[in-house]
Amino acid sequence: MIGVSVLFALLSAIVVHAAPPLENQAADLHRLRLQIKALKETSTVLDLIRAEGYPVENYYATTSDGYILNIHRIPHGKTGKRNGRVAFLQHGLLASSSDWVIAGSDKALAYVLANEGYDVWMGNLRGNRYSRNHTTLNPDKDAEFWHFSWHEMGETDLPTMIDYVLEHTGADGVYYVGHSQGTTTFFVMGSVKPEYNRKIKAHVSLAPIVFMNHMTSPLLKMVAAWHGVLTGLFEMIGVNEFLPSSKFLNFTANFCSRGLTQILCENSLFALCGYSPQEMNITLLATVMAHTPAGASTRQIMHYGQGISTGIFRRYDFGWKENRKIYGTLHPPEYELQHVTAPVYLIYSKNDWLAAESDVEKLYARLGNSKGRFLLSDYSFNHLDYTFGINAHKIVYPKVLSLFGRH
Repeated sequence: MIGVSVLFALLSAIVVHAAPPLENQAADLHRLRLQIKALKETSTVLDLIRAEGYPVENYYATTSDGYILNIHRIPHGKTGKRNGRVAFLQHGLLASSSDWVIAGSDKALAYVLANEGYDVWMGNLRGNRYSRNHTTLNPDKDAEFWHFSWHEMGETDLPTMIDYVLEHTGADGVYYVGHSQGTTTFFVMGSVKPEYNRKIKAHVSLAPIVFMNHMTSPLLKMVAAWHGVLTGLFEMIGVNEFLPSSKFLNFTANFCSRGLTQILCENSLFALCGYSPQEMNITLLATVMAHTPAGASTRQIMHYGQGISTGIFRRYDFGWKENRKIYGTLHPPEYELQHVTAPVYLIYSKNDWLAAESDVEKLYARLGNSKGRFLLSDYSFNHLDYTFGINAHKIVYPKVLSLFGRH
């Protein structure tokens, strides 16, 4: 127990951020927490979309290994304009389809695309709030439910959802936008199932995560340094789902300065990714917190930790003994990025804790069909600002529309 306490203390110490305190801190924090709690209990993605006056549809696709994935659809904008194109949006780590609509009408990417006539589909990967279902396994009782990383998401979840969307719409390809882990899974899919490249009209990566040699997230650095110990610890105490209802977040909150930073510090997504005060929309904070974190497996986090530690984009490392059984080699195979032949565009920024400029450029050089890379001029733009930032609809989304317009 002493070792665990020390580890928690180390992890806690690194998620403290400097930010100005709120006025009447205690009362403000109490009200905000009550608001977050109420929204968590009453607000879903479907509610958010209907509240904005957009049509929304709800679908389920079942993978070959039994995971039931929830897909949300906005078939068109308020005017009914249609351009015959199908967009597929894939969320990042600890997130859900809510990321694409939280910013509201005319500002969230899902609405921006729908207003332009796109038929917008938003996937939810296994284990998150909306895809926490299985044909035989119970996520609250069966540890086996959580035995996946983002490899299985790229190898199985994405192909399953893309095939479902294409079959339902009759389209021959989708315009794919991924954010963070939504890009990781795309590059896994393109590498291990190259036949799916032809089903992608164009792919835009927002803050792409593949190589992580130069990422600066303190929490992920700690995970990378301790990933062997943490993996064993999680297996020993049976922690399979990462953080969402964990005592860890309450523990770390005690180490955070009061005010806005304390609320952010209690949220595992912001603890991992950081935030930009210039792009933070305070009026949306309760809604964001009510929908994130949306769930993930510890193995997803550990897989990223392995990538940071080795600097290699490869399959999950189970240890030499298990690797020989699973892969036939001592070390996991690398993903062959040259097999990703779909048209790919990368959008990234200098202030991103996870998608470092040099790592994105390394990815660009390895892909089989790189079409363009775009470094944002706004230095303050951080990893989460692509979905929650005040200026994302001005800085990022017009570029997405322009790039899709080339295909």
